[in-house]
Formats: sequence, structure tokens, C-alpha cells
Amino acid sequence: MIKIHTDGSCLGNPGAGGWAAVIVDENNHRKEIFGGEEHTTNNRMELTAAIRALEKISSGAIVELFTDSSYLKNAFTNGWLAKWKRNGWKTSTKSPVLNQDLWQELDELISTRAVKFNWVKGHAGNFFNERCDELARKAAGKFQCGLMKDSPPEKILPRGQLSLFDF
Repeated sequence: MIKIHTDGSCLGNPGAGGWAAVIVDENNHRKEIFGGEEHTTNNRMELTAAIRALEKISSGAIVELFTDSSYLKNAFTNGWLAKWKRNGWKTSTKSPVLNQDLWQELDELISTRAVKFNWVKGHAGNFFNERCDELARKAAGKFQCGLMKDSPPEKILPRGQLSLFDF
């Protein structure tokens, strides 16, 4: 079982944005990834965090994903995504689904992994949620100041012993 914790941040909405994920494998090794965009929205960053993390996970893996985004979680647990697809990417009010490009990318990744979505309350002391929030806000700040143009390299943080790993 692999656990993924995600968060997105936006300085202004829209504005400079950042995303982050902490991936913890079954051996409790931890990998942190983060990045952002110069002009985006908070919801796009929430989705991007999940996408970038799931891209690191092998097809067929069993994953538990933790997010403070109801938008992300509810699309899967409340069946929104399935309804949007059935309705030709239209909402119940017949308007186009926002962030369709990211939803389609996420849907493709989910189709080859067993993913359980969990909601966590943001800014409530959850260690991994707080860490993702910190990384996402820092990335957004760097994009806002023009200090970051491309996503930084990944950071491997071992628990116990140093081990580079692929999921």
C-alpha cells in the first residue's frame, strides 16, 4: 500500500500556484515532489498534485490518496467524474466541466491503479498535509517572484535508511 498526501496552493485565484505531494511507500520511505505555474488556480494545483504523484506510482499499485480538496475527492467518491464523462464533459447545469484536461489525465492514471480517496481537514495539524501545504506555498511564492520557472527536482526523504526507490 502506497500513501500519497497532496495539496495545492494559489497566491490569488487565479495567480501564481504551487502543488506538492508526499509519497510514502510500504517501507515508510518518503519522497517529496513539488512544482507550480506562473498563472493558475487553486483547483488546478490540487489536481496537478495528484496527477504528478500518481505518475510516480506503477500501474496496478494499491494507493491511498489523502487530500484536503473536496473538489478532488468528491469527483471520485460522489461519482461526479463518471457523470461528467457520461454527459460529454458537461456538468449537471450543462456547462463545460472546468479543468477537463486535468480530469482526463487523472482519470487515465486512476484507471490503472487502485486508488482510495480520503479527505483530511486542512490546516488542522495533520503532519503530511501541513508538509504539502508548506511545499506548495513555497513553490507558489517562487513562481510569484519569478524565482522559479520549471519544477524543481524531486527530493528523497528516507525513514530510517537512505534508499532511492521507484514506486
